[in-house]
Amino acid sequence: MPFKIVRNDITKVTADAIVNTANPNPICGSGTDLAIYEAAGKEQLLAERTKIGKIVRGEIAVTGAYNLNAKYIIHTVGPVWEDGVHHEFDILESCYRKSLQKAVELKCESIAFPLISTGVYGFPKDKALQIAVSVFSEFLLENEMQIILVVFDKKSFQLSGKLVGEIDSFIDANYIRQKRRTEYSRRPFRRSRIESDITYDSEVYEECSRYTEVEESEPELLMSVPMPQKAMSLEEELENVGMSFHDKLFELIGKSGMDNKDVWKRANLDRKHFSKIQCDEKYHPKKKTVMALCIALELDLEQAKDLLARADWAFSPSSKVDLIVQKAIIDKQYDIYQLNLVLFQYTNEILGV
Repeated sequence: MPFKIVRNDITKVTADAIVNTANPNPICGSGTDLAIYEAAGKEQLLAERTKIGKIVRGEIAVTGAYNLNAKYIIHTVGPVWEDGVHHEFDILESCYRKSLQKAVELKCESIAFPLISTGVYGFPKDKALQIAVSVFSEFLLENEMQIILVVFDKKSFQLSGKLVGEIDSFIDANYIRQKRRTEYSRRPFRRSRIESDITYDSEVYEECSRYTEVEESEPELLMSVPMPQKAMSLEEELENVGMSFHDKLFELIGKSGMDNKDVWKRANLDRKHFSKIQCDEKYHPKKKTVMALCIALELDLEQAKDLLARADWAFSPSSKVDLIVQKAIIDKQYDIYQLNLVLFQYTNEILGV
């Protein structure tokens, strides 16, 4: 089962196990801890928690979930952020790993996490997010479980400043390019000196940017018309129909050296969904499913465009999702979980699920 991100109150999420970012002592703290106690039933949960006693940072303990839409609450105590050199990263990673290990022992099919230690304990959100997703991605390569990362609001979900800057610049530049193309595709124009200093990522829109830019002194270039080619008959067209999406996908999988399990896990798909794609040669996938498969197979941009086209899709120059996926492909960033962090930050959407 895949990984997904939701913006919600964790006490409203349905999962077999809900992870509580807990106080080390058997008391009802604040933030997520308080919300879980109140939603579950403070008195009965606190009574069970008291029997457990103190929990060491980086460790976990399990109680019933009571009034929550879950079977278990996994309590884990995260690190208090000091400066990053007092084992904070190791402790936080342990919280995630041991919570997942316990969920496996409890035979859970789904688990919901908050961003541990990013509240009153002050762990930087962008660093905490990277640790969480790194542990999740490693776990999901070997295990089948629905992992839900629950963020309460947009401020709770932060990417590194460098990454945000790169994505912002890429989106802004290509939106500008699309707007210019829309406005000037039917008439010549002269670039201003300011415009000529702007650089665009030409590889992303190579196919979409075939309008002609000419100086006002060269209007005759607009009259250039290609010679017509002999039209193919309908019979000839039908004889030259290309490979279907299904056949092309499994040809690419064969060439990749991956097995099917590698592909559906790397695409953040569940096994049932991938089985449907595999068994139904006429299955028409959603666009985000095809893009997820492009990432899983580490296709280059032309290969990705081709696979999308075989499923009757195309990258849109006016879609932030499409722009971000194309940037990932151009940069050869094929980690679906990291890509989904960026997509969720900018669009509230993710690939795969």
